[in-house]
Amino acid sequence: MLAVPLATLTASAWVTWLALGNNVARVLHVVPWTVAVNWWLVAAGFVAFVTPLGRMTIAVLAARLLLPNVQPGTYRRGGSVHLRVWLAERLAEASGAVNLAGAPWLVYYARALGAHIGKGVDLHSMPPVTGLLTLGHRSAVEPEVDLSGHWIDGDAFHIGAITIGNDATIGARTTLLPGATVGKNADVAPGSGVMGKVKSRQYWKGSPAVKSGRVKHPWPDERPPRRTHWVVGYALTSALLAGLPLLGLATCLGVIGLGVRHSHRLSEAIVPALLWTPVAAVAALAVYALVTVVAVRLLSLGLREGYHPVRSRSGWQLWATERLMDGARNYLFPLYASLLTPAWLRLLGAKVGRGTEVSTVLLIPKFTVIEDGAFLADDTMVASYELGGGWIYAATTTVGRRAFLGNSGITQPGRRVPEDGLVAVLSAAPPKAKRGSSWLGSPPMRLRRRPADTDAARTYEPSWRLKAMRATVESWRLVPVMVTVAIGLAVLGVLQALTRIFGIWCAALCGGLVLLAAGGIAAVVTVAAKWLLVGRIRAGEFPLWSSFVWRNELADTFVETVAAPWFARAASGTPALNLWLRALGAKIGRGAWCDSYWLPEADLVTLDRGSTVNRGCVVQTHLFHDRIMRMDAVVLEPGSTLGPHGVALPSSRLGAGVTVGPASLVVRGDEVPPSTRWQGNPIRPWKDVARDKTGKKSGRGAEDTAA
Repeated sequence: MLAVPLATLTASAWVTWLALGNNVARVLHVVPWTVAVNWWLVAAGFVAFVTPLGRMTIAVLAARLLLPNVQPGTYRRGGSVHLRVWLAERLAEASGAVNLAGAPWLVYYARALGAHIGKGVDLHSMPPVTGLLTLGHRSAVEPEVDLSGHWIDGDAFHIGAITIGNDATIGARTTLLPGATVGKNADVAPGSGVMGKVKSRQYWKGSPAVKSGRVKHPWPDERPPRRTHWVVGYALTSALLAGLPLLGLATCLGVIGLGVRHSHRLSEAIVPALLWTPVAAVAALAVYALVTVVAVRLLSLGLREGYHPVRSRSGWQLWATERLMDGARNYLFPLYASLLTPAWLRLLGAKVGRGTEVSTVLLIPKFTVIEDGAFLADDTMVASYELGGGWIYAATTTVGRRAFLGNSGITQPGRRVPEDGLVAVLSAAPPKAKRGSSWLGSPPMRLRRRPADTDAARTYEPSWRLKAMRATVESWRLVPVMVTVAIGLAVLGVLQALTRIFGIWCAALCGGLVLLAAGGIAAVVTVAAKWLLVGRIRAGEFPLWSSFVWRNELADTFVETVAAPWFARAASGTPALNLWLRALGAKIGRGAWCDSYWLPEADLVTLDRGSTVNRGCVVQTHLFHDRIMRMDAVVLEPGSTLGPHGVALPSSRLGAGVTVGPASLVVRGDEVPPSTRWQGNPIRPWKDVARDKTGKKSGRGAEDTAA
């Protein structure tokens, strides 16, 4: 039942676009069977569902209505408080408010949610829907920091306030646990996991974060002037970036409009629309890609290394570039993890060598150097900017020759992954490293590793025949794009029919059911594609240049391009997602809570009854070291928990009742004993017991307390 309001909210945006398209078609006399809608209604819908102000307003109203007076504490998993927080977050995502990360809008959004935000704050991550956040004056929060302030631990749902003091800085991709406090003028390094209190004027790093000396701010001592006119510039750019996907959608509908312009009834337009769908899909991708390239190239002009005021031309250029690159990973997903990726990054301005393999990397192209034969795995972050003291910092970052940067790995500005070196999954590159060295964890520690003997013809030096075969398989990545466009056109067609028969208000009210049906179709298509392309997956090894690897990537393109936008993201944490994952081959027991669809090879995953996979987790059933795809099973036994942004590597097993805390890495082959608690990157025994605001130990299985 909770899916209906989610889908109805998203459908309202679709109806707005349908009404706008209908009015334009009427004016141009392109499609006579469209229904004209009052322009004032179209304008109101555009403001509500497309502009940042409208999206934020929807998310804030939903959160305020669902979460009145929610307090820190421990509640029952699946209870009233937990479900209301879950629904508020899904509504924020459905409204599109989460796409505003990094804009000045976020400060106002956070305050509207109830957070206490000081003056001069640089907030580049999403605030919690609970409003339980305090940011001191002049503090800075870098991109992709988890400020949610809640997580599931077994049968318990923990909520806590997060406090960040004056002049403190939080590094990118850091996770702050409920109750975390960062003192005045303290710094937390990127990729850390903060639990408890960080004292003032100290530098902490790692997961769990520990003291690493006193702060030594590298940025200039004086704060730059707060130029207010740049707030307007950021805000306008945010609105333009939010509307950029609509440009691709407009291109798609324009092509379809040409194809159906001679039809006199909606029924007559169905076949021409299907015939023109491939052209429309390619055109939409091409336009979005072209705009991205032109925008990123223009934004790189005059951009130099070093420290710049956040509110300046250079600060705006860095922020806008990263937002464009983040959007490209989503909307242009078929270009990533393919033969086209190096060429794509070169077009954007990055220096990319020969024989590189690059997946879904987030980077600033102008400051990125990827040398010959390097490998960047999924969700890596390279040369992102840093914040502090009102300044933004950028510098050239290099991934050396034949180096490997693992899934969710981070290479900060100015650092280098050494030649023939390795930075493992969920790990950060060290400030300095010798050639051939390998590193694991946060903070990174030296890892003894012996490179495997591999067949160069199937890893680094493929023949032209293998390249042609891979290119042929990867060309089929356009098919899931066409499928998702066809589903979108079907949704618009049904809404058009509802509008003609019952009126625009009926279409808006019934649109949720239409989108639920579309989500079901997307889920079924993705399951069918998985079984047709790769069948049942078993543990084993395959070199990079092999048919299975390419077909598996094609199946993943269906997941990210078809299932994710139409079904999986909205279904996170629901029985519907569990059902879909079972259809993909995963073994999921009764009562399991899965808040992530990132189960790359679902056949190798077991989530036993009552187990929990929190948000942002990856149940990583394969590794790509030495360009060999090695796959093995990952098992979560009954009642076990993988905390937010945690990663479990192949051949790992969490015993019954185990808790692995947030921002943790379960390394390959780990067998965690039952009824124990672990946390860290890599995991180690969790000595601290979480306490709620009353000081009592928070036990598993606690009932809901009064909100």
